[in-house]
Amino acid sequence: MAKNRNKSKRNSSTAMNTDDAAVVSPQVTAMDTSETVATNRSQIVRKVKKGVQMKRTKNARRMKAIAKAVSQNEKSAAKVVKSESKTLRTQSAKNLYD
Repeated sequence: MAKNRNKSKRNSSTAMNTDDAAVVSPQVTAMDTSETVATNRSQIVRKVKKGVQMKRTKNARRMKAIAKAVSQNEKSAAKVVKSESKTLRTQSAKNLYD
């Protein structure tokens, strides 16, 4: 199964162009003959990670919890504003009749 999975791609019209004009001659480069010096482990400076990286599901749960907390906070703030406006309306109505 794994051998033949790309068979349809090879036979399609969008297969790789093999024209002579499209062939590029390879670049000739000199071989690197410089010797590399083995580095001492005490000289290597490595970046230290801060803490353990969170997994994707844990991060998704965390972000969802934060979004839920923000929406509940906004909802409670809206309720407070609504109740304050209601008390203000009732107080002004009471003042009209007094």
